Amino acid sequence: MQTNPTHTSLVAIGDSFTEGMSDLLPDGTYRGWADILAGRMAARAPGFRYANLAVRGKLIAQIVEEQVGPAAAMQPDVITLVGGLNDTLRPKCDMGRVRALLEEAVERLTPACKHLVLMRSPGRQGPVLARFRPRMEELFACVDDLAARHGALVVDLYGAPSLGDPRAWDVDRLHLTDEGHRRVAEAVWQTLGYEAEDPDWRTPMPPTPPPNWTARRVEDARFTRQYLLPWIGRRLTGRSSGDGLSPKRPDLLPYEGPAA
Repeated sequence: MQTNPTHTSLVAIGDSFTEGMSDLLPDGTYRGWADILAGRMAARAPGFRYANLAVRGKLIAQIVEEQVGPAAAMQPDVITLVGGLNDTLRPKCDMGRVRALLEEAVERLTPACKHLVLMRSPGRQGPVLARFRPRMEELFACVDDLAARHGALVVDLYGAPSLGDPRAWDVDRLHLTDEGHRRVAEAVWQTLGYEAEDPDWRTPMPPTPPPNWTARRVEDARFTRQYLLPWIGRRLTGRSSGDGLSPKRPDLLPYEGPAA
């Protein structure tokens, strides 16, 4: 990868992680690492174009069916693909099918761009990660294999101590905070060959006193009521948080906004 390159276009595809939840803006929309990255790239390349086709809750089959074709047709310099993690969190998950679909996506996207960027997604420390770790690591092994065979880039967020810290995650325990998204943008930025703006993005956050027992129980009750039970309800009824939603940037258009 060349040092300090200039890219003229970016297309991001995937699920809520790439859509930008929970990096909430004042107008109620989500920003996220892909928007931050686009802002930085646009500052280097006048006329830079950006599309973000990601929609929360999407499984890898939906990403392949709904997003891969449009992304490939745009023929951008860079495509980022992050998908499959929602599948691994389902009670019933056919990892063989997930691997096959991810391979199909990579095979279709690689010839459509100069650089395809894949990721080993971050994992929050705690019992949820411990339970689904084998599936997640199987998915990441597939990502590594596909990257090696097709010449894609891999951003290793799973191995970054800073992104395993619960403080990098929102109260729903599924999506990164604005600081978490900033660090992801920095990781992709460096992987693409740009000069580091934050060389220490992997560095763990400074220690803080842990919350007391009462505060933890209150937070656990809030999490269960507001996020866990609705999530379980959607799984049981076959619904998704992204049902009926459209991508926030469906077309590859000039990016206008402050660089971050």
